[in-house]
Amino acid sequence: MGLKKAWSVIEDYLVITFGVFVYVLAWTAFMIPNGVASGGLTGACTILEMGTGIPVAYSYVVINAILIVVGSLILGRGFGFKTIYAILLATLLFDLLPRVDVLVAAEGHPIYISEKVLIPVIGGLMEALGIALIMGRGGSTGGTDIFALIINKFWPVSLGKVFMYFDLVIIASVLLVPGKTFQDMVYGYIAMFTFSFGVDYVLLGRKSTVQVLIFSDKYEEIADYINNVLDRGVTALNAIGWYTQSDKKVLLALVRKMQLPALKKAIKSVDPKAFLSVSPASDVFGEGFDEIKTGLHRKK
Repeated sequence: MGLKKAWSVIEDYLVITFGVFVYVLAWTAFMIPNGVASGGLTGACTILEMGTGIPVAYSYVVINAILIVVGSLILGRGFGFKTIYAILLATLLFDLLPRVDVLVAAEGHPIYISEKVLIPVIGGLMEALGIALIMGRGGSTGGTDIFALIINKFWPVSLGKVFMYFDLVIIASVLLVPGKTFQDMVYGYIAMFTFSFGVDYVLLGRKSTVQVLIFSDKYEEIADYINNVLDRGVTALNAIGWYTQSDKKVLLALVRKMQLPALKKAIKSVDPKAFLSVSPASDVFGEGFDEIKTGLHRKK
């Protein structure tokens, strides 16, 4: 394994580790101590704990042990390894973090929040950030995440919407727990909508793409930068400057929005007089971007 590839793998697992920590903290610090059950497998395990007393860590790892087999078969071994790591780490943190008083937002603890309506909002946003970081590196915390990734692999359906459909049923089941009321279900739905919005915002924000037109006499240096440094394709279009009636080259490139600041800085250093036009590209499919998903096709 080359040094660059090895670092890429290490970086993936570092990001997944942080994402799992944020995800579990959202539950152990805010949701579970305050009796709020959002969606997903963790939400179902939380409801199970409310009704039976079985700790989330135990039911979480047992159910995921079954689901991980399905995810590995359909989504590949790489997905399986990262998900196994995330599940084991999450199981450990679900057991350890509740024991740290300063990380529990319940009454009598340092970060207690009296306004309960804020609990599902904060928890939902943290959960979304954690899941987005994990999925962005090809992993998952298991449960309904696996189903969501499988569906998203074959159909162009928003991940947030897939989670929402599963969560509608899971959250409503809190009414089956003795002592729980309609208000508890509403808190769960607040967390669900916050999470659904947040996970789409983070994931799609990372994948936002822009179309760039670059007018410069030093187009060769700029094109090399886009190819070699940004690792993006670029096309040199033939054009005519109408005022000068001279032949020119116009560069056309599609880059991630997060790469735009570096590109602008590079262009300015190469040719301060360059003209740059940037337009948002809502859908970009092809190598280096998103795969065209039209549904499953049967083999003839």
